[in-house]
Amino acid sequence: MFNFIRHFAGVKTDQAVQSGIEALVRWDPKGATEAELRSMEEHLDDLGLEVAQARAAYEREKQEADAIQTLLDQRMVAAEMLQGQLTTEIEPTRQATLEKSLHTLLDMLEQMAPDVEREASEARDAQEFLAMLEQTYADAGTKLKDARRQLERAERDMKRAEQQREQAERQAEVARRAAGLSGTTNSLNVALKAMNEAAARDLAQAEAASLKAKLLAPTRPEQDDPNIAAALAAASGKGPAPQSASERLARLKARQV
Repeated sequence: MFNFIRHFAGVKTDQAVQSGIEALVRWDPKGATEAELRSMEEHLDDLGLEVAQARAAYEREKQEADAIQTLLDQRMVAAEMLQGQLTTEIEPTRQATLEKSLHTLLDMLEQMAPDVEREASEARDAQEFLAMLEQTYADAGTKLKDARRQLERAERDMKRAEQQREQAERQAEVARRAAGLSGTTNSLNVALKAMNEAAARDLAQAEAASLKAKLLAPTRPEQDDPNIAAALAAASGKGPAPQSASERLARLKARQV
């Protein structure tokens, strides 16, 4: 019966194995995305259904194999009992009846033998098939869990990298502002220096002009002493300033001659 089940469900089972199990076995968790995880989880669910169906088939085949084996054992015991009775029976009619019953039972046992072997073989096949599916299901589940952890770790790494990038950008912005402030400060220092130097030059020029004015200005004795003033006027080619009207008129006449 199990062979019939395997052939009947073989195509569907093979498709499930090909599309789900082998995909999971070949699947690289490092390249998984959330969508792929969901797809793989669906395949795992399909495989779990196959495992459940295979377990039910195995239990059914085992019950059938156990039942026919129990019947075989019972009939074997009955045949041995008839054999024992036939050995001790002395009454001919009874012996003939016992012998006929024994041959009937032996015919049944001989006819059962292939069925017993077939049921036992199908139960073993069902058990092996179930074990294969269970192992594949366990491996697929492990890969799915590993992939889930890989994806979660990758998401954490991406989030950490994003935080580091944002922090680096903030630090770069602070550095940029600091550099701008430093440049402004340097420009201000240059301007202040130029202003201070200009003020110093202006002060020096003013002081030089003042010293020159003081140097060239007549001293107090030259202004207060009329004799010194007259002598200086004569030395510079200038005559004494006319003091009276007659002197002034005489000087004007002298210019006209």
